[in-house]
Amino acid sequence: TGSAESIAVSSLVAYDIYREYINPEATGAKILWVSRVVIVLFGIFMGLFSIALNAMGLNLGWVYLFMGVVIGSAVIPLWNMMTWSKASGTGAVIAAWSGLVLALIGWLVGAKIQGGSVTVATLGTNEVMLSGNLIAIFSSGIIHYIYSKFIDPQDYDFSTLNENIHLVEQDLSGLGEQQQDRKVLRHAKRWIARRGYLLTFVKIIVWPILSIPAGVFTKPYFAFWVLVSIAWGFGAAITISILPLFESQDEIGKVCSGMLNYILCKKVEETYAEEEPAAPAKTLEEEEPAPQAAKALEEDEPVKEVEPATPSGDEAA
Repeated sequence: TGSAESIAVSSLVAYDIYREYINPEATGAKILWVSRVVIVLFGIFMGLFSIALNAMGLNLGWVYLFMGVVIGSAVIPLWNMMTWSKASGTGAVIAAWSGLVLALIGWLVGAKIQGGSVTVATLGTNEVMLSGNLIAIFSSGIIHYIYSKFIDPQDYDFSTLNENIHLVEQDLSGLGEQQQDRKVLRHAKRWIARRGYLLTFVKIIVWPILSIPAGVFTKPYFAFWVLVSIAWGFGAAITISILPLFESQDEIGKVCSGMLNYILCKKVEETYAEEEPAAPAKTLEEEEPAPQAAKALEEDEPVKEVEPATPSGDEAA
């Protein structure tokens, strides 16, 4: 989680702020340098911030639940912007901030009603945190829908999205054929969407319903519940740790082999001399004809055979 947060923040700053507004002509090396600086600064800030939260008596569970109150109002507007052509950008901003204000109000009022006073303890109860999270999520969704439907309806064409994606130095050399194949990408999108909806349904609907028949958990039932949670966590940890290593085994093998040769002071000749030379990096300006179009062109215009010219009288003589 920490690694993902660091990469996300550094990418946002490097691409969406530095490259977009400060240095639009920034090279890949410059953007990478900015990303590294942001990672260091963000890590230091989060370390100091965590110390301050601990000094205030706020544990990890309290902060984790409070995150939903603060950022939950952005979930549905962002989802609408990515999937709904009628979604309004202005409405998304208004809905996110309005949902945040309503969530904070509901969170504070809930603590006052349930606990009689607003303290760290009353604000951190499950019921109060749940009320703040639900208000944040659903209020922003309702506000964004009303604004986009009746006040500022849009008609965005998602097919034009690629025109606004600007690559660093227009270099596509890091992308293979599959990463550039629109058919493969559409298939991957459907694969992710189906499983995402299924997992969401299981975690939000099915999993909580399974706890209803038990009522108050008995000790054996609670032990089973904890066992399933631990198994889920370990399964996820093993998957996200082993799968990347398996997918990158060739590259890891090459790196380890090179390190071993360096340690043994063994000079190795070029290993890939027999391979065909790599094609130059493609850019967005270079477009190749589609294979179907080229094939159709060959079928429509067969190669004409040139008949030998008949020699003239002088040449025959």
